[in-house]
Amino acid sequence: MPQTPEVTGFHDPRTGSVQYVVADPATKACAIIDPVHDFDEKSGQTATRHADRLLAFVAERGYRLAWILDTHPHADHFSAAGYLKQRTGAPTAIGARVTEVQALWKDFYNWPGFPADGSQWDRLFADGEHFRLGEIDVAVMHSPGHTLASVTYVIGDAAFVHDTLFMPDSGTARCDFPGGSAAALWRSIQAILALPDGTRLFTGHDYEPNGRPARWESSVAEQKASNIHLTRYPTEAAFVAAREARDRTLPMPKLILHALQVNTNGGRLPEPESNGRRYLKIPLDLLGGPWG
Repeated sequence: MPQTPEVTGFHDPRTGSVQYVVADPATKACAIIDPVHDFDEKSGQTATRHADRLLAFVAERGYRLAWILDTHPHADHFSAAGYLKQRTGAPTAIGARVTEVQALWKDFYNWPGFPADGSQWDRLFADGEHFRLGEIDVAVMHSPGHTLASVTYVIGDAAFVHDTLFMPDSGTARCDFPGGSAAALWRSIQAILALPDGTRLFTGHDYEPNGRPARWESSVAEQKASNIHLTRYPTEAAFVAAREARDRTLPMPKLILHALQVNTNGGRLPEPESNGRRYLKIPLDLLGGPWG
Protein backbone atom coordinates (compact mmCIF):
# COMPACT_ATOMS: atom_id res chain seq x y z
CA MET A 1 0.00 0.00 0.00
CA PRO A 2 1.26 3.53 -0.72
CA GLN A 3 2.54 5.39 2.32
CA THR A 4 0.72 8.48 3.56
CA PRO A 5 2.83 11.62 3.89
CA GLU A 6 1.79 14.55 6.04
CA VAL A 7 0.73 17.37 3.72
CA THR A 8 0.19 20.98 4.73
CA GLY A 9 -0.87 23.60 2.19
CA PHE A 10 -0.27 27.35 2.41
CA HIS A 11 -2.49 29.48 0.18
CA ASP A 12 -1.31 32.86 -1.10
CA PRO A 13 -4.45 34.95 -1.75
CA ARG A 14 -2.47 37.51 -3.75
CA THR A 15 -1.56 35.03 -6.52
CA GLY A 16 -3.92 32.15 -5.75
CA SER A 17 -0.86 29.90 -5.40
CA VAL A 18 -0.66 26.98 -3.00
CA GLN A 19 2.69 26.05 -1.45
CA TYR A 20 3.19 22.71 0.26
CA VAL A 21 5.24 21.15 3.01
CA VAL A 22 5.20 17.36 2.56
CA ALA A 23 6.74 15.16 5.23
CA ASP A 24 7.48 11.52 5.95
CA PRO A 25 6.04 11.07 9.47
CA ALA A 26 8.48 8.25 10.24
CA THR A 27 11.74 10.10 9.53
CA LYS A 28 10.56 13.76 9.61
CA ALA A 29 12.20 14.34 6.22
CA CYS A 30 10.20 16.92 4.28
CA ALA A 31 10.00 18.69 0.95
CA ILE A 32 8.78 22.18 0.18
CA ILE A 33 6.90 22.32 -3.12
CA ASP A 34 6.33 25.50 -5.19
CA PRO A 35 7.41 28.12 -2.62
CA VAL A 36 6.48 31.76 -3.32
CA HIS A 37 8.89 34.71 -3.15
CA ASP A 38 6.75 37.80 -2.51
CA PHE A 39 6.74 40.51 -5.18
CA ASP A 40 4.63 43.64 -5.54
CA GLU A 41 4.55 44.72 -9.17
CA LYS A 42 3.39 48.28 -8.36
CA SER A 43 6.22 49.19 -6.02
CA GLY A 44 8.84 46.68 -7.15
CA GLN A 45 9.22 45.51 -3.54
CA THR A 46 10.27 41.94 -2.80
CA ALA A 47 9.90 40.09 0.49
CA THR A 48 10.28 36.59 1.91
CA ARG A 49 7.27 36.45 4.22
CA HIS A 50 5.78 33.34 2.62
CA ALA A 51 9.08 31.47 2.44
CA ASP A 52 9.95 32.37 6.02
CA ARG A 53 6.55 31.11 7.15
CA LEU A 54 7.34 27.77 5.52
CA LEU A 55 10.71 27.58 7.28
CA ALA A 56 9.08 28.44 10.61
CA PHE A 57 6.52 25.67 10.09
CA VAL A 58 9.25 23.15 9.26
CA ALA A 59 11.10 24.09 12.44
CA GLU A 60 7.94 24.02 14.55
CA ARG A 61 7.11 20.49 13.39
CA GLY A 62 10.66 19.25 13.87
CA TYR A 63 10.98 18.38 10.20
CA ARG A 64 14.25 18.11 8.29
CA LEU A 65 14.17 19.85 4.91
CA ALA A 66 15.40 17.34 2.33
CA TRP A 67 14.15 18.85 -0.94
CA ILE A 68 13.00 22.15 -2.45
CA LEU A 69 10.84 21.22 -5.45
CA ASP A 70 9.24 23.24 -8.21
CA THR A 71 6.67 21.62 -10.48
CA HIS A 72 7.37 24.03 -13.38
CA PRO A 73 8.60 27.57 -14.10
CA HIS A 74 5.65 29.60 -12.82
CA ALA A 75 4.15 32.52 -14.75
CA ASP A 76 2.26 34.23 -11.93
CA HIS A 77 4.72 34.43 -9.05
CA PHE A 78 8.41 34.29 -8.26
CA SER A 79 9.75 30.98 -6.98
CA ALA A 80 11.45 31.16 -3.59
CA ALA A 81 13.59 28.11 -4.37
CA GLY A 82 16.76 30.21 -4.62
CA TYR A 83 16.11 31.94 -1.32
CA LEU A 84 15.33 28.69 0.49
CA LYS A 85 18.45 27.07 -0.96
CA GLN A 86 20.52 29.99 0.32
CA ARG A 87 18.94 29.77 3.77
CA THR A 88 19.04 26.00 4.25
CA GLY A 89 21.43 24.40 1.76
CA ALA A 90 18.72 21.86 0.81
CA PRO A 91 18.89 20.65 -2.81
CA THR A 92 16.58 22.16 -5.43
CA ALA A 93 14.93 20.22 -8.24
CA ILE A 94 12.57 20.57 -11.20
CA GLY A 95 11.64 18.57 -14.31
CA ALA A 96 14.41 17.91 -16.83
CA ARG A 97 12.60 19.59 -19.68
CA VAL A 98 13.01 22.96 -18.01
CA THR A 99 15.94 23.36 -20.39
CA GLU A 100 13.45 23.69 -23.26
CA VAL A 101 11.63 26.47 -21.40
CA GLN A 102 14.96 28.14 -20.65
CA ALA A 103 15.96 28.04 -24.32
CA LEU A 104 12.63 29.59 -25.34
CA TRP A 105 12.75 32.43 -22.82
CA LYS A 106 16.48 32.99 -23.27
CA ASP A 107 15.67 34.20 -26.78
CA PHE A 108 12.68 36.24 -25.57
CA TYR A 109 14.87 38.09 -23.04
CA ASN A 110 17.82 38.36 -25.45
CA TRP A 111 20.18 36.67 -22.99
CA PRO A 112 22.95 35.26 -25.22
CA GLY A 113 25.10 34.26 -22.25
CA PHE A 114 22.34 32.65 -20.17
CA PRO A 115 23.08 28.95 -19.41
CA ALA A 116 19.98 27.12 -20.64
CA ASP A 117 21.22 23.79 -19.29
CA GLY A 118 19.30 23.47 -16.02
CA SER A 119 22.44 24.05 -13.97
CA GLN A 120 20.52 26.49 -11.77
CA TRP A 121 19.01 23.46 -9.97
CA ASP A 122 20.76 20.66 -8.10
CA ARG A 123 18.69 17.95 -9.76
CA LEU A 124 16.67 17.65 -12.98
CA PHE A 125 14.13 14.82 -12.86
CA ALA A 126 13.28 12.81 -15.96
CA ASP A 127 9.85 11.32 -16.62
CA GLY A 128 9.48 8.10 -14.62
CA GLU A 129 12.40 8.82 -12.30
CA HIS A 130 12.14 7.86 -8.62
CA PHE A 131 13.75 9.26 -5.49
CA ARG A 132 13.07 9.09 -1.75
CA LEU A 133 11.58 11.45 0.78
CA GLY A 134 12.71 9.75 3.96
CA GLU A 135 11.23 6.26 3.62
CA ILE A 136 8.56 7.29 1.08
CA ASP A 137 9.01 6.62 -2.62
CA VAL A 138 8.54 9.61 -4.92
CA ALA A 139 7.73 9.10 -8.60
CA VAL A 140 8.08 11.88 -11.15
CA MET A 141 5.54 12.12 -13.98
CA HIS A 142 6.17 14.50 -16.87
CA SER A 143 2.86 16.39 -17.15
CA PRO A 144 3.15 18.92 -20.00
CA GLY A 145 0.38 21.07 -21.37
CA HIS A 146 0.36 24.11 -19.13
CA THR A 147 4.11 24.35 -19.80
CA LEU A 148 6.65 22.19 -21.60
CA ALA A 149 8.41 21.30 -18.37
CA SER A 150 5.58 20.61 -15.91
CA VAL A 151 5.94 17.56 -13.68
CA THR A 152 3.73 15.83 -11.13
CA TYR A 153 5.34 14.51 -7.94
CA VAL A 154 3.63 11.34 -6.67
CA ILE A 155 4.68 11.03 -3.03
CA GLY A 156 3.15 7.93 -1.49
CA ASP A 157 -0.63 8.33 -1.80
CA ALA A 158 -0.38 12.07 -2.62
CA ALA A 159 0.13 13.60 -6.07
CA PHE A 160 1.10 17.24 -6.54
CA VAL A 161 -0.51 18.05 -9.86
CA HIS A 162 0.42 21.76 -10.13
CA ASP A 163 -1.40 23.55 -12.99
CA THR A 164 -3.12 20.59 -14.62
CA LEU A 165 -6.26 19.96 -12.58
CA PHE A 166 -7.73 22.61 -10.34
CA MET A 167 -10.43 21.84 -7.80
CA PRO A 168 -13.40 20.14 -9.51
CA ASP A 169 -15.47 23.35 -9.49
CA SER A 170 -12.66 25.23 -11.28
CA GLY A 171 -11.77 22.72 -14.00
CA THR A 172 -8.35 22.70 -15.61
CA ALA A 173 -5.40 24.97 -16.32
CA ARG A 174 -4.77 27.23 -19.29
CA CYS A 175 -2.43 26.11 -22.08
CA ASP A 176 -1.78 29.26 -24.11
CA PHE A 177 1.64 30.20 -22.75
CA PRO A 178 4.63 29.76 -25.10
CA GLY A 179 5.16 25.99 -25.36
CA GLY A 180 1.71 25.13 -23.98
CA SER A 181 -0.65 22.58 -25.55
CA ALA A 182 -4.25 21.67 -24.74
CA ALA A 183 -3.78 18.24 -26.33
CA ALA A 184 -0.72 17.60 -24.17
CA LEU A 185 -2.68 18.73 -21.09
CA TRP A 186 -5.46 16.26 -21.90
CA ARG A 187 -2.95 13.41 -22.05
CA SER A 188 -1.29 14.52 -18.82
CA ILE A 189 -4.64 14.63 -17.05
CA GLN A 190 -5.49 11.13 -18.26
CA ALA A 191 -2.21 9.83 -16.81
CA ILE A 192 -2.99 11.49 -13.47
CA LEU A 193 -6.52 10.05 -13.45
CA ALA A 194 -5.05 6.59 -14.07
CA LEU A 195 -3.63 6.68 -10.54
CA PRO A 196 -5.68 4.81 -7.90
CA ASP A 197 -9.04 6.47 -7.16
CA GLY A 198 -8.06 7.19 -3.57
CA THR A 199 -4.92 9.11 -4.53
CA ARG A 200 -4.99 12.54 -2.93
CA LEU A 201 -4.51 15.30 -5.51
CA PHE A 202 -3.02 18.64 -4.50
CA THR A 203 -3.40 21.48 -6.96
CA GLY A 204 -1.11 24.44 -7.50
CA HIS A 205 -3.73 27.20 -7.44
CA ASP A 206 -7.13 28.05 -6.13
CA TYR A 207 -8.91 31.30 -7.01
CA GLU A 208 -11.82 30.87 -4.56
CA PRO A 209 -14.64 30.79 -7.15
CA ASN A 210 -17.95 32.31 -6.07
CA GLY A 211 -16.30 33.51 -2.88
CA ARG A 212 -15.87 30.08 -1.30
CA PRO A 213 -12.87 29.52 1.01
CA ALA A 214 -9.65 28.38 -0.66
CA ARG A 215 -9.37 24.62 -1.23
CA TRP A 216 -6.59 22.57 -2.74
CA GLU A 217 -7.13 18.86 -1.99
CA SER A 218 -9.30 16.48 -3.99
CA SER A 219 -8.95 12.86 -5.13
CA VAL A 220 -8.76 11.01 -8.41
CA ALA A 221 -12.29 9.73 -7.83
CA GLU A 222 -13.64 13.24 -7.15
CA GLN A 223 -12.01 14.66 -10.25
CA LYS A 224 -13.40 11.89 -12.45
CA ALA A 225 -16.89 12.39 -11.03
CA SER A 226 -17.21 16.16 -10.94
CA ASN A 227 -14.47 18.18 -12.62
CA ILE A 228 -16.48 20.74 -14.59
CA HIS A 229 -14.26 20.60 -17.67
CA LEU A 230 -13.73 16.85 -17.80
CA THR A 231 -17.38 15.94 -17.29
CA ARG A 232 -18.60 18.57 -19.76
CA TYR A 233 -15.95 17.73 -22.39
CA PRO A 234 -15.29 14.00 -21.98
CA THR A 235 -13.34 13.41 -25.22
CA GLU A 236 -9.95 14.76 -26.24
CA ALA A 237 -11.37 16.62 -29.25
CA ALA A 238 -14.12 18.30 -27.23
CA PHE A 239 -11.75 19.17 -24.39
CA VAL A 240 -9.08 20.65 -26.67
CA ALA A 241 -11.63 22.74 -28.57
CA ALA A 242 -13.16 24.08 -25.35
CA ARG A 243 -9.82 24.68 -23.63
CA GLU A 244 -8.40 26.56 -26.62
CA ALA A 245 -11.59 28.64 -26.98
CA ARG A 246 -11.51 29.59 -23.30
CA ASP A 247 -7.80 30.41 -23.39
CA ARG A 248 -8.37 32.89 -26.22
CA THR A 249 -10.52 34.94 -23.83
CA LEU A 250 -8.00 35.06 -20.97
CA PRO A 251 -5.57 37.93 -20.40
CA MET A 252 -1.93 37.07 -19.82
CA PRO A 253 -0.97 36.79 -16.14
CA LYS A 254 0.15 40.22 -14.97
CA LEU A 255 3.51 38.87 -13.76
CA ILE A 256 4.44 36.52 -16.59
CA LEU A 257 7.23 38.71 -18.02
CA HIS A 258 8.50 39.50 -14.53
CA ALA A 259 8.33 35.95 -13.20
CA LEU A 260 9.82 33.88 -16.03
CA GLN A 261 13.19 35.65 -15.86
CA VAL A 262 13.41 34.71 -12.18
CA ASN A 263 11.91 31.25 -12.42
CA THR A 264 13.94 30.05 -15.42
CA ASN A 265 16.97 30.98 -13.31
CA GLY A 266 16.14 28.65 -10.44
CA GLY A 267 14.19 31.24 -8.45
CA ARG A 268 17.13 33.63 -8.30
CA LEU A 269 16.51 37.37 -8.44
CA PRO A 270 18.63 39.33 -10.96
CA GLU A 271 22.14 40.12 -9.76
CA PRO A 272 22.63 43.62 -8.30
CA GLU A 273 24.06 46.17 -10.71
CA SER A 274 26.81 48.72 -9.99
CA ASN A 275 24.51 50.80 -7.79
CA GLY A 276 23.53 47.79 -5.70
CA ARG A 277 19.98 47.55 -7.09
CA ARG A 278 18.41 44.66 -8.96
CA TYR A 279 16.48 45.23 -12.19
CA LEU A 280 13.94 43.22 -14.14
CA LYS A 281 13.96 43.17 -17.93
CA ILE A 282 10.58 43.40 -19.70
CA PRO A 283 10.44 42.64 -23.44
CA LEU A 284 7.90 44.85 -25.18
CA ASP A 285 5.42 43.61 -27.81
CA LEU A 286 6.28 39.96 -27.15
CA LEU A 287 2.94 38.57 -26.03
CA GLY A 288 -0.54 39.32 -27.35
CA GLY A 289 -2.12 42.47 -25.96
CA PRO A 290 -5.50 42.67 -24.19
CA TRP A 291 -7.02 44.07 -27.37
CA GLY A 292 -6.41 40.85 -29.35
